[in-house]
Parts: sequence; structure tokens; C-alpha cells
Amino acid sequence: MAWVVLVLSGLFETVWAAALGASRGFTRLGPSLLFGAALLASMGGLAFALRTIPLGTGYAVWVGIGAVGTVVYGIVALQEPASVLRLLCVALIVGGVLGLKVLH
Repeated sequence: MAWVVLVLSGLFETVWAAALGASRGFTRLGPSLLFGAALLASMGGLAFALRTIPLGTGYAVWVGIGAVGTVVYGIVALQEPASVLRLLCVALIVGGVLGLKVLH
């Protein structure tokens, strides 16, 4: 159960990162409220998961999911560049996250 919560928390990290960008420095109410709600869900889930998952592993997996999700969101929704080197770096993050899960 902790791993499911951790993955969901990582996805909420992507949501709050995207909402933070869309809030334009907290000057737009809707994205600012979404940021706050997603941040609470993300941190709460991380805290729950870290009850049973080691800190280093849990935090690295959470950050990795959030980082990859945010890059994918940027590429798909914001038309950010998707160069081969950029995608290779994302693949390295995914490989590291999977490695940490397997080695747990």
C-alpha cells in the first residue's frame, strides 16, 4: 500500500509543479488553489509512505516521479522541446527510480 501511495504522491507532485507555473507567482487564484491542494496531497502521501519505505528510497522515487511527470507535462501540454538528449536524461531518471524500487 505504501508504494501505491508513494506513486500517487509523485503524480501529485507533477500537478503542483504544473499549477505553480500556471499560477504566475500566485497571481492567479485557480492555479494557486490547485497548487495548495496538490501540495498537501503530495506531501501527506509522502509522509504516509515513509512510515514503511526507507527515507532515501522513498524520497528519491517521489522526486523522480514528479520530475519525469513534470517534464512529460511540459513536452505534451506546453510544447517544450523533446530532444533526444532530453529524453535520454528522462530515461536515466526512470531507470534510477526503477532501480531503487527493485533494490528496495
